[in-house]
Amino acid sequence: MSNKLRKKIIAGNWKMNKSVAEAGDLASDIKEELADCREADVVLCPPFTALKTVGDVIAQTHIKLGAQNMHWAKDGAYTGEISAGMLRTIYCHYVILGHSERRAMFSETDETVNKKVKAAIAGNLVPIVCVGETLQERDNGTAQDVVKTQITGSLAGLGDDLAKVVVAYEPVWAIGTGRNATPEQAQEMHAFIRQALGTILNEEVAQSIRIQYGGSMKPVNAGELLSQPDIDGGLIGGAALDARSFVEIVRLAK
Repeated sequence: MSNKLRKKIIAGNWKMNKSVAEAGDLASDIKEELADCREADVVLCPPFTALKTVGDVIAQTHIKLGAQNMHWAKDGAYTGEISAGMLRTIYCHYVILGHSERRAMFSETDETVNKKVKAAIAGNLVPIVCVGETLQERDNGTAQDVVKTQITGSLAGLGDDLAKVVVAYEPVWAIGTGRNATPEQAQEMHAFIRQALGTILNEEVAQSIRIQYGGSMKPVNAGELLSQPDIDGGLIGGAALDARSFVEIVRLAK
């Protein structure tokens, strides 16, 4: 499948930023420019506290709401957690799972990410599943092994539901280190991920799955990255906190 047939997807991960009021203002500014955007799928992922506010702002537009995490259980004694069903009640469509920060700071594993992915799909959410290697893993030559292990573990047992997943490649070594992944390096890993997905199910399904780039995509490098044959969008961090930057990236996603 040509990458032209895979609709680009640009998701803004706001992380632990923005008060409820600030989130509403940012969503309003983005809505003003992208409410009718059809060239790419646009997703806003604010903190839990601002999900309802942002969802209300972008209602009746082509912009979708996403959460930054969720638990795999439907309900129960899980203090501080949120379920897929709870997210659906406020019209979330997407959820980020297995982000590198969750894996590194909160000890998430491929096994727990896998549980969340299955629960998200069962709950009618689209999981954005993050994979990626650290600087040490890149430098010692194990990057592909690490990423393949994450893909295999995080997406185990999905069967045909694998087609419902979005994958986000995060080169952890290129985030806040001063070292940037070149478009060629990013494309190489995206192509490898697509090949790995093909071994889990089949090549046809792998060609239909969208793979985002999550390594500090900004307006200055987005155009070249998004033109690569296996890069189908971006999981945007810092640049998503500024409406002008985020809108510019979306407009480069054609």
